[in-house]
Amino acid sequence: MAGLRRWLAALAAPVLAAGLLAAPTPARAAGLPPVPMTLTSPNPADNTPHAQNGDVKAFAEIGTTVYVGGSFTSIKAAGGASWTARSYLFAYDRTSGALKTGFTPALDGAVHALAVSPDGKLIVGGAFGTVNGVARKNLVELDPATGATVGSWVGRSDGGLVRRTIVVGNKLYIAGAFHWVNGTQHSLLARLDATTGAIDPAFQIDASVARSSVELVWGLAVAPNGESLVAVGNFTQVNGASRNQVVLVEQLKGTPKVANWSTQRYVAQCGAGFPFYARDVDFSDDGSYFVIAADGGRAAGAYCDTIARFETGTRGAAIDGTWVDDTGHDSVTSIEAADNVVYVGGHFRWLNNANGDDSAGAGAINRYGLGALDPINGMPLVWNPTRSGAPAGTTDWGPILWELWRGSNGLLAGFDNDGLGNEYHGRMGLFPLAGGRTVPAVNAPTAASGYLYLSTADGQATKVPFDGTTLGTPVATSQPNLTAAGAAFSVGNKLYWSKTDATAPNGSYLDVSIFSAGSVGAPWVGSGYNSWFKANALSGAFYLDGRMYYTKAGINKLFYRYFEPDGHIVGCTEFTVPSLNIYWGNARGLAWVNGKIVYGNVDGVLRTVPFNQRAVEGRASIRLAPASAGVKWSSPTLFFATS
Repeated sequence: MAGLRRWLAALAAPVLAAGLLAAPTPARAAGLPPVPMTLTSPNPADNTPHAQNGDVKAFAEIGTTVYVGGSFTSIKAAGGASWTARSYLFAYDRTSGALKTGFTPALDGAVHALAVSPDGKLIVGGAFGTVNGVARKNLVELDPATGATVGSWVGRSDGGLVRRTIVVGNKLYIAGAFHWVNGTQHSLLARLDATTGAIDPAFQIDASVARSSVELVWGLAVAPNGESLVAVGNFTQVNGASRNQVVLVEQLKGTPKVANWSTQRYVAQCGAGFPFYARDVDFSDDGSYFVIAADGGRAAGAYCDTIARFETGTRGAAIDGTWVDDTGHDSVTSIEAADNVVYVGGHFRWLNNANGDDSAGAGAINRYGLGALDPINGMPLVWNPTRSGAPAGTTDWGPILWELWRGSNGLLAGFDNDGLGNEYHGRMGLFPLAGGRTVPAVNAPTAASGYLYLSTADGQATKVPFDGTTLGTPVATSQPNLTAAGAAFSVGNKLYWSKTDATAPNGSYLDVSIFSAGSVGAPWVGSGYNSWFKANALSGAFYLDGRMYYTKAGINKLFYRYFEPDGHIVGCTEFTVPSLNIYWGNARGLAWVNGKIVYGNVDGVLRTVPFNQRAVEGRASIRLAPASAGVKWSSPTLFFATS
């Protein structure tokens, strides 16, 4: 196992690998409806203990006790004056933060994984050979009060390590770098009876054939319903089928088998020094999708240094991610999907950064080692604690955030540095649920009838009743806050609009106002924000299902970018919607109303065309209103509202 040890040691080196090409973007389907998201507080709890040296890799909870595993050698309580020698595993009280001094297991190697058995015992996996002075190769069950070995639990592993342990029902899934479990052949993956440790012979899913270096499974997730799992790591075959770095296994409650699911996005080699780059994986709370975190650098056609979402129910070959968030060449090493939020951690400096190459490209959002993403489009939310705050004499910035884990009272993070949220936190920290917030699910107005607003002069707009088919009598309205306006679109109770401003970079930016009772409120974003994408180039825009759709004068394309209302963040990548028999270059003003795009034109005519987000067929377009002296539908400032 010398090769494995060398590779594990290499993980301590900086992982900002060099590369040249941006990660690819997948073919687009329809957007996903917004969901309410519950974020933890970005301010770490003050009472969590500290670990010294090494790192924290794993967490588990039994009652009010939190168990912490890793490669550290000493610990102390928050505010403690001195360190206590304690290697690889300790426990503390979740409420007070006090160390559990009676829990004193002795292991001779690092702990990588923790789980809880159905009868309340602590299952420990890692890279150790003895526990409490007795041989227990890489896998053991402990008494949760004292740390004593449970001798009747028969689970054993060989090989380099047990990297992951997951209990679902009475099934214990393990993954790592091993080839034998309980004296039977199992390559990198196995399933045991969680209560007894006995091997489950019904599960024979064997991953093998490393890309280079040592074969192993590094990340593992089991769907909440226990029906399927995803494993990621350094392998290219599973049960003889070609599966490069990622495999989906189904029918876990029957006869487990490798699913008809594969992706080409983890096949190419990324940067030198990365045997594999699919580093971690997790399922959503409802199991409908899973997300993969990757490091590795860059390569054409590959999801290196990205976070990607995949749908659990999709089947077939060459499957692309539903969305991909690119860091711009920095590593992502841990991922946790919880409460409709995708939390990510690693050695990155930006998110939404497909245009950057080891630098902040157009659209990049600063996120120093930690971030939270909207699950419908992968866009960053306003949650930015950072891996910073290490005092002098401690480790400021380590290459790996090993673990993000949703505990009963928040999100626990394990890492290899001593700063978190601009405070000292030795190798671990907790982002509590208390003090967090809920991000509401907001979308375009969904009502079938309401009003079309059209602005043709500063401070003035025309309000026209519209039931999706018929236009009512136009009424002039005063909108003194709507000045220097271009394309506009509504999201929830807010109106976004392009504002021309000679003092702003690129001469414009995307502003935002509250829209209530038919009135545009005072804008508050200000000059410069989101100006990088030249908002004044838009000739019309609307929002739907996590996307900002738009046109540009003279260009025959319907474009879109991802858009995040929480923080008003514009996606860094531009996509197009296939369109036939329609010339978008003449469009002036867009709105989405009850499944159709309503759009004005340079000729002043208002039209509508069905829209399923996948394609537009212009032959289905219908003229709603001609140009007239009363209303000429040729302004980009067109939007739909219900009041």
